[in-house]
Amino acid sequence: MSEPIEPLPTTENIVAVRPAPLEETDVLVVATDSPSTELVEADHAVDAVQLKRILEAALLTTQEPLSISELKRLSDVPLETKFIEEMLQQLADKYADSGIELNRVASGWRFRARPEMQQHLDKLNPQKTPRYSRAVMETLAIIAYRQPVTRGDIEDIRGVAVSSQILKTLESRSWIEAIGTRDTPGKPALYATTPQLLDDLNLRTLSELPALEEMGSLLDQSGQEAN
Repeated sequence: MSEPIEPLPTTENIVAVRPAPLEETDVLVVATDSPSTELVEADHAVDAVQLKRILEAALLTTQEPLSISELKRLSDVPLETKFIEEMLQQLADKYADSGIELNRVASGWRFRARPEMQQHLDKLNPQKTPRYSRAVMETLAIIAYRQPVTRGDIEDIRGVAVSSQILKTLESRSWIEAIGTRDTPGKPALYATTPQLLDDLNLRTLSELPALEEMGSLLDQSGQEAN
């Protein structure tokens, strides 16, 4: 009598199929039937729900944007950038209907009050933020759109002399910095914008820079948030 044929295994408990064993450094994201997603590396796993809570706590309790590399350090298990970004997007969706928002700027990710909330928050701190002159804003715009530029370049474009105080004002806000010198007589300093300017404008890259008038409004708003 032939032996009974064992039934084929069902797919009920299969959560992932790998064509070949993972290497030591490989990371696999596995979808399960549980409410959370697990990130598996070797014999270790991280609960994505807990990871999301950790990311949320870190971002809510810091004043500066956190980069992906910094956020990866919050886990004991190596994490893929794509996985972290998915967690961050889920957090952003969670706060979509609240008075704060999670967004990405040049230096990383951060929470901030939504712009429409600012007029209400100003009641807690009525101190006026510094207003920048047209000359300061024009100088900043020239550096932002034409960088790297020298002081002479700025004067040629504006048609007037640029005082040292204007450049010092922009440097004190960490919006511009000298990144080198031009290989011409006198070796004039070359100025460029900093990641801090993009952070204050709530932008990721220089390609997103707004027009001069909008830039001034955004920077005024940034100053109110900082107070």
